Amino acid sequence: MLNSASELEFANEENIEEISHFASLALSGDEAANERNLTAVPEKTGYPDSVYVMAANIFQGIRMEKSPEKALIKYGKEPLPSLSESGDESLQRLSYELAFSTLKYQDILESILIDSYIHSSTTIPDHLSCLIMVMLYDFQDRKFQPRLLSDNEESVMEVQEVENLLNSFKTKLAAALARCRIKHDALSIDHILPEIIRKQELRASTLPLYAWINTCKISPEEVYSILKKKGYRKVMSVLHVDDKVFAVDQHCYDVLIFPSHLKSDLLNTDLFKDCKLVFQDKSRSLAVHSVKALLNMDDDILMVNTGSWYTVAHMSILTNNNTSKIFVCGVQSQAKDPDLKKLFTKMGCKNIEILHETFLNIESKEHKLQKVKVILLLPRCSGLGVSNPVEFILNEHEDIDLLKDLSQGGISEDKLHVLAQQQYEQLSHAMKFTKAQAIVYCTCSVFPEENEAVVKKALEFQDLGLKVQPYRLSPPVLPLCSLDEIHLSTDKFFRIEPSEVTNSCFIAVLTRERDPSETVSVKDVLARAAAKGLLDGIELGKSFKRDKKKKKSKITWPKSSMTDSNNLQLKIAEFLSRESNANANGSETLPTKIILPQKSTTQAGPSSQVRKSNKPTSNPLVPTLMKHIPPSRPYLRQTHFTRPRPEDKMVALKPIEIVLPPVMLPFASPPGVKSQIPTQQLYYPWGGPKNCLTGYFSTPLIRRREKPKENLPSSSLRRPRPWL
Repeated sequence: MLNSASELEFANEENIEEISHFASLALSGDEAANERNLTAVPEKTGYPDSVYVMAANIFQGIRMEKSPEKALIKYGKEPLPSLSESGDESLQRLSYELAFSTLKYQDILESILIDSYIHSSTTIPDHLSCLIMVMLYDFQDRKFQPRLLSDNEESVMEVQEVENLLNSFKTKLAAALARCRIKHDALSIDHILPEIIRKQELRASTLPLYAWINTCKISPEEVYSILKKKGYRKVMSVLHVDDKVFAVDQHCYDVLIFPSHLKSDLLNTDLFKDCKLVFQDKSRSLAVHSVKALLNMDDDILMVNTGSWYTVAHMSILTNNNTSKIFVCGVQSQAKDPDLKKLFTKMGCKNIEILHETFLNIESKEHKLQKVKVILLLPRCSGLGVSNPVEFILNEHEDIDLLKDLSQGGISEDKLHVLAQQQYEQLSHAMKFTKAQAIVYCTCSVFPEENEAVVKKALEFQDLGLKVQPYRLSPPVLPLCSLDEIHLSTDKFFRIEPSEVTNSCFIAVLTRERDPSETVSVKDVLARAAAKGLLDGIELGKSFKRDKKKKKSKITWPKSSMTDSNNLQLKIAEFLSRESNANANGSETLPTKIILPQKSTTQAGPSSQVRKSNKPTSNPLVPTLMKHIPPSRPYLRQTHFTRPRPEDKMVALKPIEIVLPPVMLPFASPPGVKSQIPTQQLYYPWGGPKNCLTGYFSTPLIRRREKPKENLPSSSLRRPRPWL
């Protein structure tokens, strides 16, 4: 073994292979090296020329700038001419990954170039410095082995020139790398990186794939069946599983989890080609499900800084059974509209409208946004809770400048302050929309300055002069939440820490305090109950539009058996009980005043006139009527005012007015009561609990075609009965 830098520098050509092998040595106890051997990483053969050119141009835009006195290498400012704009997503992803890896090792690669005397002994144009850096990283990653070229690959002159230069200096480059490892006392070049970066890379290597189901095109059961036919089997967990398996996410019912090594195989299936399954980070699915749990049937949604358009599509698909409309702001270029409409049409989304203004420039009094009840805010954040930054930036269309901070495992205080100020301004602006009832704030950051501090500051300084209820924190409502993985703190924030299973996720739900004057219809109550998972297996039809001109509204309920109806009533009762307890504890998420349908209604006489009233109806019905009947009239028999209705024809009780016909009393009246009641019609308004009935009933309501009792005297006066 070579022990000093001087011995390595004067090594002859016969020791090339030994030096190259020494540059990649690792101790037998190195866990990272053992893990790589166990996973059987395939041997790397290099990239196409076009990937090197694209990676060099990306690195040119994200490289770390140094002061002139500390700069070791001069970089040009002009990008390299590329063959063409590559539309291949896989090549683009490879280019970003190569550029990001070069950025993480920028200091080490620069010192290797200087130590190997490659810069002092040759004249290298400044505009090729970025290309040399990305190709040097790949060269050492291949253990300085030659690149394998395909026959049909189109070559680039600059790439060929740099490759010949590196091959001619590979001995000195390997020696310089070995000296660098000795200097840092590192087992491998990976160990020179900060510990936080190494942990991030380890998490990224095991992070599974998340994909949500497009339920507009296919049901979850059909997806399971197709996957099983292709050799996949359903398991509880996909972690550390090398087989073709999948699992259902425990937080979002429409999200599936796959091992990371199956991505290429899955992309070739029709499920992904036809947009029936869509790869996306789990944090975005959690955000849209949090919004869905707050929605009523007719509520509109405003989405801010969505990043990926798949997030918009997912929100649209979740609200497909409602009459909700989704407004998306921040699309600056109208040239993107045709592509977006084509994407949404392909995915089956129909309720999306694009706004070209930035969010801060949109007035809260905008006419088209008056039905917006929930705002989803996904502000730009540091993203340090993401294990695979390249994947996240490409999928969510984030700014590639984030790679600078993510390559160092931290962010400067000045930049963190700028991001937090932008987040606060957006959240404060969202709170100015007086018609909105809830705001969902979601980031992928691990810094409290971007999460709790922003939300608390916005709540503290919210404008209380508006004629609306103020906002407060509410716990997010997600179906099947697991307390083992999700930490709900006492301040009601929702957190998922970065791990080998998921990226980081922070969600805060702000809702307005309860306003007693607000009312919510039965269909909205059922919609919220279904969103919270209380009505599993019960299909609710689309709500019809509210028509204020109509005097009567009919609600059509899905026909079901007696058992299903009983189960429905039990679930609704359970939900209402839970809502009542939440109201008592001050944890109601939306201001509601609930009016439920009853299984029975009043049966008036044939001549009764039913009139609509805005006053609530007292309940129960029979005791209210009977307590106004004078007890001194024993001949009056009890009249049944209710009759059972089929379970599928439940209607809501409505205020009525009962018109009584003129009737002569057959017997002498008790003291203080007149023997005959005037023949004019008497109107008794039904006024609810605050109004009482004046007077009393002279006779019960007579059923149609009901014969008089035999014990009544035949000499009773008979008058015309036009109401029969």
